[in-house]
Amino acid sequence: MCEIGHVGPAAYREGVPLVVAHRGASAAHPPGNTVEAFAAAVELGAEWVELDVRPTADAALAVHHDADLPDGRTIAEVAAADLPAWVPLLDAALDACGPLGVNVEIKADCPAATHAPMVASVVAELRRRGETHRWLVTSFDWDLVAMARELAPELPTGLLLFDPKLTDAALDRAVAEGHPAVNPWDPAVDEAYVRRAHEAGVAVNVWTVDGPERIAELAAFGVDGVITNVPDVARAVLDPGGALSGG
Repeated sequence: MCEIGHVGPAAYREGVPLVVAHRGASAAHPPGNTVEAFAAAVELGAEWVELDVRPTADAALAVHHDADLPDGRTIAEVAAADLPAWVPLLDAALDACGPLGVNVEIKADCPAATHAPMVASVVAELRRRGETHRWLVTSFDWDLVAMARELAPELPTGLLLFDPKLTDAALDRAVAEGHPAVNPWDPAVDEAYVRRAHEAGVAVNVWTVDGPERIAELAAFGVDGVITNVPDVARAVLDPGGALSGG
Protein backbone atom coordinates (compact mmCIF):
# COMPACT_ATOMS: atom_id res chain seq x y z
CA MET A 1 0.00 0.00 0.00
CA CYS A 2 1.35 3.46 -0.88
CA GLU A 3 0.80 6.41 1.38
CA ILE A 4 -0.15 9.80 0.03
CA GLY A 5 3.34 11.00 0.93
CA HIS A 6 4.54 8.84 -1.96
CA VAL A 7 2.26 10.78 -4.30
CA GLY A 8 4.27 13.90 -3.54
CA PRO A 9 7.86 15.05 -3.76
CA ALA A 10 9.00 11.88 -1.98
CA ALA A 11 8.22 9.95 -5.16
CA TYR A 12 10.33 12.41 -7.15
CA ARG A 13 13.30 11.73 -4.92
CA GLU A 14 12.80 8.00 -5.22
CA GLY A 15 12.55 8.35 -8.98
CA VAL A 16 9.64 5.95 -9.60
CA PRO A 17 6.15 7.36 -10.22
CA LEU A 18 3.07 5.64 -8.91
CA VAL A 19 0.99 3.71 -11.43
CA VAL A 20 -2.57 5.05 -11.26
CA ALA A 21 -5.12 2.97 -13.18
CA HIS A 22 -7.43 5.34 -15.08
CA ARG A 23 -11.01 4.21 -14.40
CA GLY A 24 -9.35 1.00 -13.24
CA ALA A 25 -7.78 -1.29 -15.81
CA SER A 26 -9.93 0.37 -18.46
CA ALA A 27 -8.13 -0.91 -21.56
CA ALA A 28 -8.57 -4.51 -20.42
CA HIS A 29 -12.11 -3.91 -19.14
CA PRO A 30 -13.64 -1.12 -21.25
CA PRO A 31 -15.02 1.40 -20.63
CA GLY A 32 -13.68 1.21 -17.10
CA ASN A 33 -15.26 2.54 -13.91
CA THR A 34 -16.62 -0.94 -13.18
CA VAL A 35 -16.00 -3.33 -10.33
CA GLU A 36 -14.23 -5.66 -12.74
CA ALA A 37 -11.90 -2.89 -13.96
CA PHE A 38 -11.02 -1.87 -10.42
CA ALA A 39 -10.32 -5.44 -9.32
CA ALA A 40 -8.16 -5.99 -12.41
CA ALA A 41 -6.09 -2.91 -11.58
CA VAL A 42 -4.88 -4.66 -8.45
CA GLU A 43 -3.81 -7.69 -10.50
CA LEU A 44 -2.07 -5.60 -13.20
CA GLY A 45 0.31 -3.79 -10.90
CA ALA A 46 -1.41 -0.50 -10.19
CA GLU A 47 -0.76 1.19 -6.88
CA TRP A 48 -3.63 3.64 -7.19
CA VAL A 49 -6.92 3.87 -9.11
CA GLU A 50 -8.63 6.93 -10.57
CA LEU A 51 -12.44 6.93 -10.75
CA ASP A 52 -15.26 9.36 -11.49
CA VAL A 53 -18.21 10.09 -9.22
CA ARG A 54 -21.48 11.89 -9.93
CA PRO A 55 -24.90 12.09 -8.20
CA THR A 56 -28.02 10.12 -9.02
CA ALA A 57 -31.55 11.51 -8.77
CA ASP A 58 -31.79 10.24 -5.20
CA ALA A 59 -28.39 11.66 -4.17
CA ALA A 60 -26.43 8.40 -4.31
CA LEU A 61 -22.88 8.50 -5.69
CA ALA A 62 -22.62 6.74 -9.04
CA VAL A 63 -19.22 5.89 -10.53
CA HIS A 64 -19.45 6.80 -14.21
CA HIS A 65 -17.42 9.12 -16.43
CA ASP A 66 -20.12 10.62 -18.66
CA ALA A 67 -23.20 12.53 -17.57
CA ASP A 68 -25.38 10.23 -19.67
CA LEU A 69 -25.72 6.48 -19.82
CA PRO A 70 -25.31 4.70 -23.18
CA ASP A 71 -29.10 4.46 -23.44
CA GLY A 72 -29.38 8.26 -23.31
CA ARG A 73 -30.64 8.63 -19.74
CA THR A 74 -28.94 11.31 -17.63
CA ILE A 75 -27.54 9.85 -14.43
CA ALA A 76 -28.60 12.88 -12.37
CA GLU A 77 -32.20 12.03 -13.34
CA VAL A 78 -31.97 8.29 -12.62
CA ALA A 79 -32.44 6.71 -9.20
CA ALA A 80 -29.60 4.50 -7.97
CA ALA A 81 -31.81 1.40 -8.08
CA ASP A 82 -32.49 2.01 -11.78
CA LEU A 83 -28.85 2.24 -12.87
CA PRO A 84 -27.45 -0.57 -15.04
CA ALA A 85 -25.90 -3.31 -12.93
CA TRP A 86 -22.44 -2.52 -14.29
CA VAL A 87 -22.49 1.04 -12.89
CA PRO A 88 -21.29 0.78 -9.29
CA LEU A 89 -21.92 3.16 -6.45
CA LEU A 90 -18.90 4.69 -4.76
CA ASP A 91 -18.86 2.36 -1.76
CA ALA A 92 -18.80 -0.75 -3.97
CA ALA A 93 -16.14 0.78 -6.21
CA LEU A 94 -13.89 1.56 -3.25
CA ASP A 95 -14.36 -1.97 -1.94
CA ALA A 96 -13.29 -3.35 -5.34
CA CYS A 97 -10.09 -1.30 -5.25
CA GLY A 98 -8.92 -3.39 -2.31
CA PRO A 99 -5.67 -2.06 -0.82
CA LEU A 100 -5.02 0.53 -3.52
CA GLY A 101 -5.08 4.27 -3.10
CA VAL A 102 -7.97 5.95 -4.89
CA ASN A 103 -8.15 9.29 -6.70
CA VAL A 104 -11.82 10.26 -6.57
CA GLU A 105 -12.65 12.75 -9.33
CA ILE A 106 -15.80 14.71 -8.55
CA LYS A 107 -17.60 15.47 -11.81
CA ALA A 108 -18.97 18.99 -12.17
CA ASP A 109 -21.15 18.50 -15.27
CA CYS A 110 -24.26 17.86 -13.20
CA PRO A 111 -26.88 20.28 -11.83
CA ALA A 112 -25.29 23.01 -9.72
CA ALA A 113 -27.70 22.31 -6.88
CA THR A 114 -26.17 18.85 -6.51
CA HIS A 115 -22.57 20.05 -6.15
CA ALA A 116 -22.42 20.79 -2.43
CA PRO A 117 -24.37 17.66 -1.36
CA MET A 118 -22.21 15.52 -3.67
CA VAL A 119 -18.96 16.87 -2.23
CA ALA A 120 -20.26 16.39 1.30
CA SER A 121 -21.25 12.79 0.54
CA VAL A 122 -17.86 11.98 -1.00
CA VAL A 123 -16.08 13.44 2.01
CA ALA A 124 -18.34 11.54 4.40
CA GLU A 125 -17.69 8.21 2.65
CA LEU A 126 -13.92 8.67 2.65
CA ARG A 127 -13.90 9.81 6.26
CA ARG A 128 -16.01 6.81 7.24
CA ARG A 129 -13.33 4.53 5.84
CA GLY A 130 -10.42 6.29 7.57
CA GLU A 131 -6.93 5.77 6.15
CA THR A 132 -6.91 9.29 4.74
CA HIS A 133 -3.51 8.69 3.09
CA ARG A 134 -5.27 6.36 0.62
CA TRP A 135 -7.48 9.04 -0.89
CA LEU A 136 -7.01 11.98 -3.25
CA VAL A 137 -10.05 14.16 -4.09
CA THR A 138 -9.82 16.03 -7.41
CA SER A 139 -12.03 17.93 -9.84
CA PHE A 140 -11.80 20.16 -12.89
CA ASP A 141 -14.00 22.53 -10.88
CA TRP A 142 -11.45 23.89 -8.44
CA ASP A 143 -14.16 25.41 -6.24
CA LEU A 144 -15.43 21.88 -5.53
CA VAL A 145 -11.93 20.84 -4.49
CA ALA A 146 -11.74 23.86 -2.18
CA MET A 147 -15.10 22.86 -0.75
CA ALA A 148 -13.84 19.34 -0.02
CA ARG A 149 -10.73 20.72 1.65
CA GLU A 150 -12.79 23.06 3.80
CA LEU A 151 -15.03 20.19 4.91
CA ALA A 152 -12.15 17.78 5.57
CA PRO A 153 -8.72 19.41 5.78
CA GLU A 154 -7.19 16.01 6.52
CA LEU A 155 -8.16 14.61 3.09
CA PRO A 156 -5.55 15.15 0.36
CA THR A 157 -6.90 17.18 -2.56
CA GLY A 158 -5.70 18.04 -6.05
CA LEU A 159 -6.56 20.30 -8.97
CA LEU A 160 -7.33 18.72 -12.34
CA LEU A 161 -6.57 20.69 -15.48
CA PHE A 162 -6.85 20.21 -19.21
CA ASP A 163 -5.82 23.59 -20.66
CA PRO A 164 -2.00 23.92 -20.76
CA LYS A 165 -2.47 27.64 -20.18
CA LEU A 166 -3.75 26.86 -16.68
CA THR A 167 -0.73 24.91 -15.44
CA ASP A 168 0.79 27.86 -13.61
CA ALA A 169 -2.60 29.00 -12.28
CA ALA A 170 -3.26 25.51 -10.93
CA LEU A 171 0.10 25.40 -9.21
CA ASP A 172 -0.38 28.86 -7.70
CA ARG A 173 -3.83 27.95 -6.40
CA ALA A 174 -2.65 24.60 -5.04
CA VAL A 175 0.02 26.39 -3.03
CA ALA A 176 -2.35 29.13 -1.86
CA GLU A 177 -5.09 26.73 -0.74
CA GLY A 178 -2.94 23.89 0.53
CA HIS A 179 -3.77 21.26 -2.09
CA PRO A 180 -0.91 18.73 -2.18
CA ALA A 181 -1.32 17.77 -5.86
CA VAL A 182 -2.03 18.95 -9.37
CA ASN A 183 -3.22 16.53 -12.05
CA PRO A 184 -2.45 18.05 -15.47
CA TRP A 185 -3.16 16.70 -18.95
CA ASP A 186 -0.10 14.99 -20.40
CA PRO A 187 0.74 17.52 -23.17
CA ALA A 188 0.88 20.30 -20.56
CA VAL A 189 3.75 18.69 -18.67
CA ASP A 190 7.46 19.22 -19.16
CA GLU A 191 10.44 18.79 -16.88
CA ALA A 192 10.53 22.45 -15.88
CA TYR A 193 6.92 22.32 -14.67
CA VAL A 194 7.56 19.22 -12.58
CA ARG A 195 10.58 20.91 -11.05
CA ARG A 196 8.61 24.06 -10.17
CA ALA A 197 5.84 22.01 -8.60
CA HIS A 198 8.23 20.02 -6.48
CA GLU A 199 10.02 23.16 -5.35
CA ALA A 200 6.61 24.35 -4.14
CA GLY A 201 5.93 21.01 -2.40
CA VAL A 202 3.19 19.96 -4.82
CA ALA A 203 2.87 16.55 -6.48
CA VAL A 204 2.32 16.14 -10.23
CA ASN A 205 0.09 13.25 -11.38
CA VAL A 206 -0.20 13.19 -15.18
CA TRP A 207 -3.18 11.94 -17.23
CA THR A 208 -3.75 9.96 -19.41
CA VAL A 209 -0.51 8.28 -20.51
CA ASP A 210 -0.41 4.92 -22.31
CA GLY A 211 2.69 5.07 -24.51
CA PRO A 212 5.76 3.31 -23.02
CA GLU A 213 8.20 5.95 -24.30
CA ARG A 214 6.20 8.81 -22.80
CA ILE A 215 5.79 6.95 -19.52
CA ALA A 216 9.56 6.55 -19.36
CA GLU A 217 10.07 10.24 -20.24
CA LEU A 218 7.69 11.39 -17.52
CA ALA A 219 9.46 9.15 -15.02
CA ALA A 220 12.72 10.82 -16.01
CA PHE A 221 11.06 14.20 -15.39
CA GLY A 222 10.26 12.98 -11.89
CA VAL A 223 6.47 13.01 -12.01
CA ASP A 224 4.78 11.55 -8.97
CA GLY A 225 2.03 9.56 -10.64
CA VAL A 226 1.25 8.28 -14.14
CA ILE A 227 -2.48 7.93 -14.73
CA THR A 228 -2.91 5.28 -17.40
CA ASN A 229 -5.42 2.98 -19.07
CA VAL A 230 -2.77 0.23 -19.19
CA PRO A 231 -1.32 -0.23 -15.70
CA ASP A 232 0.46 -3.41 -16.74
CA VAL A 233 2.33 -1.54 -19.48
CA ALA A 234 3.28 1.25 -17.10
CA ARG A 235 4.43 -1.23 -14.48
CA ALA A 236 6.62 -3.04 -17.00
CA VAL A 237 8.23 0.27 -18.03
CA LEU A 238 8.81 1.43 -14.48
CA ASP A 239 9.78 -1.94 -13.06
CA PRO A 240 11.76 -3.70 -15.83
CA GLY A 241 12.53 -7.29 -14.97
CA GLY A 242 9.60 -7.51 -12.55
CA ALA A 243 7.00 -10.25 -12.52
CA LEU A 244 4.59 -8.35 -14.80
CA SER A 245 7.27 -7.81 -17.44
CA GLY A 246 8.16 -11.45 -17.56
CA GLY A 247 11.46 -11.14 -15.69
